[in-house]
Formats: sequence, C-alpha cells, structure tokens
Amino acid sequence: MKTHSIRAGLACAASLVIAVMAGASCETNADANGFGGGPGSAASSSVGGAGGAGGVGQGGVNFDGGQGGEGGDAPCISDPGDDLDKDGYNEDEGDCDDCDSSRSPSAVEVISADPNAAKADEDCDGAVDELDATCDAGLAIDDSDPLSGARAIDLCKQSAGPTDWGVVSVQWVVADGSPPPQKNLAAFHLGHGMLPGFGPNVAVRRGERLLGLSSGAARRPNDPGYHDVHGFDKLYEGAHPEGFPKESPACPGNITGEPHDDAGLEIKIRTPPNAQGFSFDFNFYTYEWPEYVCSEFNDFFVALLSPTPTSQSDGNISFDTQGNPVSVNNAFLDVCGCAGNPPGTCIAGGKTFPCALGDAELVGTGFGFDTAFEDHGATSWLVTKAPVEPSTEMVIRFSVYDSGDGVLDSTTLIDNWTWIGDPGTIVGTIPIPE
Repeated sequence: MKTHSIRAGLACAASLVIAVMAGASCETNADANGFGGGPGSAASSSVGGAGGAGGVGQGGVNFDGGQGGEGGDAPCISDPGDDLDKDGYNEDEGDCDDCDSSRSPSAVEVISADPNAAKADEDCDGAVDELDATCDAGLAIDDSDPLSGARAIDLCKQSAGPTDWGVVSVQWVVADGSPPPQKNLAAFHLGHGMLPGFGPNVAVRRGERLLGLSSGAARRPNDPGYHDVHGFDKLYEGAHPEGFPKESPACPGNITGEPHDDAGLEIKIRTPPNAQGFSFDFNFYTYEWPEYVCSEFNDFFVALLSPTPTSQSDGNISFDTQGNPVSVNNAFLDVCGCAGNPPGTCIAGGKTFPCALGDAELVGTGFGFDTAFEDHGATSWLVTKAPVEPSTEMVIRFSVYDSGDGVLDSTTLIDNWTWIGDPGTIVGTIPIPE
C-alpha cells in the first residue's frame, strides 16, 4: 500500500470523526483538463478508439466554477490497484484522490472566481489551477476540417473512447442537421471561417481564432473569398431546424420565410465527469436590419442542444430576455446606427432601437457604413449558458440561415467555449459586460 494512500485514509478517517462530532458531513471539491487530435475529412471528423488512462494533450479548455464531491460514511483507504470512487481510474493509472470521483486524469481543472475557495489538482496533472492552453493557433481562414471549427471555439480535448470525455465527432451541416448540399458545396464552405477577429474593433474572445458562420461568406471584406453580404445568394434552400419556425413575440403576426443558404456545425461531446454546464460567447450580425425588421426575411442564429434541457420544449438555448430567438427581431440588437444616432434612437420596422452600443463594431465587417454605405445591425458579444449531465453524451448544433430569400446575409461569431462546475446552471443568454 502506498504511503500517501495510508495518509489519505487517516486524514479521511480523522475528518469523519470530526464531522460526526460536529453533526456535519465531510465533502470535497471537483474538476479539469487538456486536448489532442488529428485532422478529419472536409465533411466530418470523429474521435474513437480504446479508452485509457488519459492525460493532458496539446490544448485545453476553460472551466468556470466547481462543485463539491460526496462525503463518505467510512474511512477511505485504498490500494494502488483499487478504484474506490468508481471514476474509471486507480492510483496506478494516475488517480490522485481515489476517495473523490471528481478528481481524476479525466476531470476538468477548476479555477474558482472565489479567491478564498480551496484549491485542488482536479485533473491530477501535478499542477493546481493552471490556465488551459488553446488549440486554434495557425488555423487557416478557409480550413474545411470541421474539427478545426471546434478548435476555433476552444473545444480542444478529443475523446479517446467511451470512458474519456471530449469531442466525439464533428461535422458541417445545414440548419436541420442534414449534410451540406453537394451541388453547392463550394458555396456552402464559404459560409464558415476561422477568423482572427472581425474588423478592427471586434477581437477574439480567447485564443487566436473564432468561428464565423454565415448565410453569405464568413469572411472580412479584405479576405480572399469575401462576397458582399448585401447580395450573395448561394442558391440552395434548406429545412427549418427542430422547433422552428419560431416567431418572435416582438413581431406578432409575422411569418418567417423558408431557410436559404444555411451553414452549421454539429459537435457531439462526452461531457467531463465534473461538468454541470457550459457556456459559449457569440455575436450576431445581420444585413436585414433595419429594412426588414418584423418581416418574412427574418434571418436566424440557432444553437440546438440535445438532450433538450428539462426546462424547455425544444433544444434552442440562445434567446433574448423577451423570449425572442436570435434573429433580426431580437432585443439584444444594440450595435447599429442611423441619421441622428447618437444621441437619438433609430426606428426600424415600426420599432425603436436605442443602438446604445453605437456602430463601431460594424466597421470593417461589411455590415457598416464604411463598406455598405449605411449601418446595419449586430448584438455585440453575448454569452449563452446551459446545464449538462456529467459523463454523458451531448450534441450541440450551431447554424445560421437566411429566411425568405438568399440575399441580405447574416453572420454569427462563436468563441470561448467554457465548462461550468457549479450545479444549478439554467438556460439563458445575457450580454457580456464591457
């Protein structure tokens, strides 16, 4: 028996005696980890093979918060070959605390926002509260490997098998999850880009790249392959994703048109054993504002989560505080401009838009006056959060599409995927504070 196992057992036993005397329970903390992975095909990438002890690969993930482990009813004394906490690892395989199922080589590192929170080496790599590496350096803007799309949003770690968390598979899709249109494949692939920013005033949220998805070309005006977002019709139609069309409460009586020129990325993930939720950042741009607010030309950004959160009737997890899906009509659209603004407001579709964030984030994107000769609209950066079950498979599908026709395009930027360790995460989207 290893010395540190005996010490752990004695410490746990001592804690139990104190807990019993105090009428309290003994709890521990949780979480953390890395990356790896090779290239996939232009249409899809998958990760499989035998499971193993796991370890830190060549990248990493963010993690927000942490959770406590379960207390024991008896002293925890383990032999190196035991797996007392049933997390798939024993001491010989790198488990640094076989009394706590939330600490193992397959856990995710927790960096708590509370400076007084106890610190631990959740991923058993010998470091405490280490910052995670990113995995998007050097990605080409026109990279057609869908795995690169996952890397661009900082989903780095790939699953090595059924007992290991990480990306299981990833594929380019259209809005309803179908494969890209083969007759329009070149145009479809212009709808995604690994961008180093979007204009001079919008930087990546983390790492060196973000994922752009567009019903036009996910490019900046000076990038090769750019097409004017005013009129790039890619000449294919699609079907609505599950739960759509979903009209905005802000536009009663509005009927959304059929999807056109949709672009999407679908990722299957096995969640970390100590994850309770996740978040990602996004920024939605649309050329449809201001002319087509509350019309059939209601372009969308949709983020569909499967399994569907128990609090919802469908899997869409990105919507504003008024229940509007992220579209031309959503209440977060606050990057815009018009004659007299600032300091006045703008009127579009009979509705008032304060445009409180001004129009600086439109410059150099194709959506602003400098290239479009008038300002259109964007949300600025928002963050969506949703709950997950640990050590289970989930699927997230991001998609953007035109509605009613294939012109006047919309683009969404996605970045900074983060695992959440705090229980009680609820579905919601809010602006990111400046």
